[in-house]
Amino acid sequence: MQQGYATREGTERYAARFPRHNGFYRKIQSLRLSTLGIGTYLGAVDEPTDASYAKAVAAAVEGGINFIDTSLNYRNQHSELAVGAALEALFRTGKAQRDELMVCTKAGYLVPGAVPSGVLDPSDVVGNMHCMAPVFLEDQLERSRRNLGLETIDVFYLHNPETQLRFMGEEEFLQRTGAAFEVCERFVREGRIRYYGTATWDGYRKADQLSLANMEQAAREAGGAEHRFRFIQLPFNLAMLEAVTAGVAPYAHQLGISVIGSASLLQARLTSGLPEQLAQALAGPATDTARAIQFARSAPHIDVALIGMSKPEHVEENLGAAAYPPLPEPQFLKLFGK
Repeated sequence: MQQGYATREGTERYAARFPRHNGFYRKIQSLRLSTLGIGTYLGAVDEPTDASYAKAVAAAVEGGINFIDTSLNYRNQHSELAVGAALEALFRTGKAQRDELMVCTKAGYLVPGAVPSGVLDPSDVVGNMHCMAPVFLEDQLERSRRNLGLETIDVFYLHNPETQLRFMGEEEFLQRTGAAFEVCERFVREGRIRYYGTATWDGYRKADQLSLANMEQAAREAGGAEHRFRFIQLPFNLAMLEAVTAGVAPYAHQLGISVIGSASLLQARLTSGLPEQLAQALAGPATDTARAIQFARSAPHIDVALIGMSKPEHVEENLGAAAYPPLPEPQFLKLFGK
């Protein structure tokens, strides 16, 4: 396994290799990270898609993106394996170093062929699909470390923990969250992860789902004031604005938690047909794809905008955003009439 994790020195060194990228890097938890991240969610579970993803990850890293997002359940472990293959080649050829890259993965869903046998209490599994019991998370983390070929994973997310709320009351849910955070703090102490967080879809966007205040309090109880619950992920794009409009992202920053916006192009649905007024407001980018990316990475308190990129040509197109600095906050807020 490749040892190490993203460091301030490493990420600063990496960003310095791309001086033409205009405002493309941002300080996040003391690290210098790209405001655009590569996601690995969609695609067929086959060798051609694996190879294409590996090439896309390599193209992203070689092009200036040092934020990589995946999950054990994406394409039934194949996305992690493709990322691992890309990283191995990048490190072996000297095109990147471990301390330059932020690599994130997730656990929570039961993945066919990756469910530990004989250790899970049936009551820990909800809906026959989701679990966040400590023994399960430890098993999943070890699988992810092997798949990625990494001694330490930079961010280990609980994947859509709000799934559990459909099956239990808030008190029991917070007890389970506390136990999960306690084991994540142990993973940090053991050097198996650097940070942990929650990667959600509805969790922070809907009022009856997760309370970020409660989640942060659970982290304090698990790890004290210096806890490592430092990342949340939720959708943010032109059609899903709650991370900003509902105040989630600003509040997270008050708590010292970084915010990663997923679905920046809403699975390609925002790559065409955008209103002309938006094109005028986002002056600079020449295509709807570039405008949607510029919007997502310009939002106050959204640290990284994730985009699924399964082909090198997707990476090349989306890296066009690096030619434009994010909008200043006053200009961005004018899009909301403020």
